[in-house]
Amino acid sequence: MDTDDSSIAAVLAEQDPVVQELVRGELEHGVLIPLKTTLELRDDYVTGKMLITRAPVKAANPAISLLRDLLPEEIVKGSPHLRRCAKPCDLPAHLKTKFMNESPQSRQIHTGKSNWIYIILGPENLLSRDELVKALSTVEGLEEEIFIRSVPVPMVAPTSQVQAAMWSQHFWPTVYRKNNPLGPHPSMVSRSTDEIANDAAIWMTLAHQVANETGARGYGEPMGACIIQRDQGKTTVVALAADARWCEHGKTGDTGNPMAHSVLRAISMVAQKLVRSENRQTATVIDPILEFEAFQDKPILEDERKVFDIDHPSPDGYLCHGLEMYLTHEPCVMCSMAILHSRMGKVVFRHRMPLTGGLGAEDRGSGHRSLNGADGGRGLGLFWRRELNWSLVAWEWESSGCLRPLPVDEATHA
Repeated sequence: MDTDDSSIAAVLAEQDPVVQELVRGELEHGVLIPLKTTLELRDDYVTGKMLITRAPVKAANPAISLLRDLLPEEIVKGSPHLRRCAKPCDLPAHLKTKFMNESPQSRQIHTGKSNWIYIILGPENLLSRDELVKALSTVEGLEEEIFIRSVPVPMVAPTSQVQAAMWSQHFWPTVYRKNNPLGPHPSMVSRSTDEIANDAAIWMTLAHQVANETGARGYGEPMGACIIQRDQGKTTVVALAADARWCEHGKTGDTGNPMAHSVLRAISMVAQKLVRSENRQTATVIDPILEFEAFQDKPILEDERKVFDIDHPSPDGYLCHGLEMYLTHEPCVMCSMAILHSRMGKVVFRHRMPLTGGLGAEDRGSGHRSLNGADGGRGLGLFWRRELNWSLVAWEWESSGCLRPLPVDEATHA
């Protein structure tokens, strides 16, 4: 989603005077591209085997009721994306052909307006065929020889109507329920994109401004971060931080101070604001440690200081819960995990770091080499992983090119 330059200027005019003062030069519209999760990119679908049976329409309800009493609830209600019952005419062509040619009776079942129906029983690896046959034999109207077959089906729900239609043709009648089992719900992504599209260029511009300044002064790599709060239609800038890995000691090592990456500095500045507010409420006078060299979380640029002096708009929350972070570069694995642990709500970055970034899930490809010389590797997609206890929505922000900080080596950790 994009916005034109005139609308961005109008949005800027509605911002806090401090934000208007901070933004220098022209704003450029951009396009927000939601990141794909590791599952979306790698597990297009996973198939498993399901047992099915068939029954005359008049015997279908008794058969289904019997199965509900016989089988555990997780099996009965499992795989809701698959239609529990399917008419012979709705089966994929290869299944229809296979079952039709098994016997004269099967051919009759599939001829004309059939009064038979196919029923999913459950996962083959969880069921006993003998027990199913014994139970179904008690249902009046079923064949003397109980029909049970194994068919491959997708074990995860489809992520689009197109995918559901394709699976219906190749596996089993499938339903798209407008959800995404492999990532954030489509409606969440759409709603969040609409929410941030109008002013994303403002915060991205601020991140790039401090990035270029810190690079020019030699304090760090040309990288920057901007954190904002969005509440009831109002946006407030909460933290602005540039990279400071070379600050104090200069370029004395290969990687500089890892604790002074722009992401960590920005998060630390938010934490300092929360502590500052708490100290005021409790009348506690504690001088914060702002110059501890491991973190370099004292403002080093004038733009950083202007934002740092503004009080946190909601000082009672948990660190960065629900806040938005705008970055010049895709954060490294360390900074990506810091973003998750701080409970950030949304992240937008401008420049991909395919070798060192932690948010992107795409395979790195043979053109990129790790620090130990190994080719490629898979992206981690840390913004949305089932095994982690927090997830967020993340985007790559593309513009026509004016927001380009100084060059950064692809092996640099942002």
